Amino acid sequence: QVQLVESGGGLVQAGGSLRLSCAASGGTFSSYAMGWFRQAPGKEREFVGGVSRGVMTSYADSVKGRFTISRDDAKNTVYLQMNTLKPEDTAVYYCAFESSWWPGRNAAEYEYWGQGTQVTVSS
Repeated sequence: QVQLVESGGGLVQAGGSLRLSCAASGGTFSSYAMGWFRQAPGKEREFVGGVSRGVMTSYADSVKGRFTISRDDAKNTVYLQMNTLKPEDTAVYYCAFESSWWPGRNAAEYEYWGQGTQVTVSS
């Protein structure tokens, strides 16, 4: 059973940066594609981006050019670097793993989820 723990959320002013981390335990880290999702109040959970087993990345259009995802298989950790944050980026951010090569954009594809970390961007 894979367990995921996110960290790094917080309050930041618009234009600022945060780096989220997702530490994994209990599984073979390199066997999974990883995704980051977010959910704002009253909205559905949405795909932010993901990284494949081959270290290729995919991003939602809303964050492309501002967010960067990376993975460190030696540390069993995946990162979400968020730059030039906007108030509309405010949400609970979740990391998720799926047993495939490529990170899908549909949350239903993912088998394991972290508990989420709050990101609040003030204007």
